[in-house]
Amino acid sequence: MNKIKVGVLGATGAVGQRFVQMLEGHPWFEITALFASERSAGKRYVDACRWNLRGDMPAAVRALIVQECEPGADCQIVFSALPSETAGEIEEDFAAAGYAVCSNARNHRYDADVPLLIPEVNPEHLALVDLQKRKRGWSGYITTNPNCSTTHLVSALHPLHVRFGVKKVFVVTMQAISGAGYPGVSSMDILDNVVPYISGEEEKMEQKEPQKLLGVFDGSGIRYADFVVSAHCTRVPTRNGHLEAISIEFEDQPTQEQIFQAWREYHPLAQQLKLPSAPHPAILYDERQDRPQPRLDRMAGSVPGMATVIGRLRPDPLFHFKFVVLGHNTIRGAAGGSLLNAELLVAQGYLGQDHALLAKSATFA
Repeated sequence: MNKIKVGVLGATGAVGQRFVQMLEGHPWFEITALFASERSAGKRYVDACRWNLRGDMPAAVRALIVQECEPGADCQIVFSALPSETAGEIEEDFAAAGYAVCSNARNHRYDADVPLLIPEVNPEHLALVDLQKRKRGWSGYITTNPNCSTTHLVSALHPLHVRFGVKKVFVVTMQAISGAGYPGVSSMDILDNVVPYISGEEEKMEQKEPQKLLGVFDGSGIRYADFVVSAHCTRVPTRNGHLEAISIEFEDQPTQEQIFQAWREYHPLAQQLKLPSAPHPAILYDERQDRPQPRLDRMAGSVPGMATVIGRLRPDPLFHFKFVVLGHNTIRGAAGGSLLNAELLVAQGYLGQDHALLAKSATFA
């Protein structure tokens, strides 16, 4: 298939670099535009960007000239790695100009007409795109992915919520320093330490994101799911990979084997469509008593860094069951989440039926 042209907003930052890395050699997409601040605009990407990821900067983008964050570039999709301080208005400008904006920023996650997506969990929420375009008079649109910790919490909950109904969730997150961006947390703050506060994280997990993600599209909007989340969010001295200790009370209490069965049989739409960045399976269960661990398991799965890894399922004396979840925060929890959203948009025809048919033929060839 002829590849779809894409751009990256905030291409010089930590998440922007992860987008560039993950798009290298992508079967459907090719980078034709990189955007950053006025300070970087006009420079070659190799000169504007201090590359902080393992491996070399992809050769295909080294000579691309960085542009200011303004519409006009020759691409159909823009991935937004912009900070929340600037993302909101810029993303709206691109959507109004006809681009499909796949955003990692928080600014539009809670807009009533903007899909907050995990393709395995709520692909039907893409129907909000049509409402958004009509309401705002845009020729393009915005989709978002959730906070990195929410992504793996909800990915683990979804097959259980469908079968048994989630009533209460208690979660303690142990979040890697890369979640704070680059250069991240000061070494004097994080070495030999755990920081028991991350600004805004608990509010996202308790009051907004899980309930929207697991809500129901009723034709005019999302009816939020009705369950309670209590979260403690902490920063720990690991580089990548968020670990979460989760306890759940259900509406209909399952057996331990029924929970295992729900995870084993989980085969959602993203995997059925064989989207290029969708891991198979979506959920991995590690039976070893001391796993998962960030250093050992954050890249587990058929698409490294994209799976949700679960372990230590056991009865909970206060709730019904408890377990541990691990996910890579800058891959699946950030750039990879937006990338998978874009693949779903293509496969479902939101970039045009021609692209959808070509993607299907390329995937199932």
